[in-house]
Amino acid sequence: MGFAEGSGKVEGSWETAGQVYFAVLTGNAALVEAPGEGKGRKYPRVAISPAGNTLMLWTEGMGWNRGGSLAWQLYDPDGRPLGQKGTAAGAPAWSFGAVVAKPEGSFSVIY
Repeated sequence: MGFAEGSGKVEGSWETAGQVYFAVLTGNAALVEAPGEGKGRKYPRVAISPAGNTLMLWTEGMGWNRGGSLAWQLYDPDGRPLGQKGTAAGAPAWSFGAVVAKPEGSFSVIY
């Protein structure tokens, strides 16, 4: 699971039954699910830009002593996807990603 604070809100992310989710914890916002089929998704992280956009990052295909890939989706302040889901192969075994919002509104992904 992960937590982020920014733009006047707190969000939490978690994994349940192979799918990843996030929700605003400081209001009555709806639950947001990652796009596509949720199978083997783990380790979700979120970051919130100064404009209120959220980048959710997670892993796919990871397992015991097995690497996988990173995936991410950008959402507007209301939880609607912006653009397409992104992916990058090569996440090593026993790792996960981290995402940080930058002051100018972009994000950095670290793994």
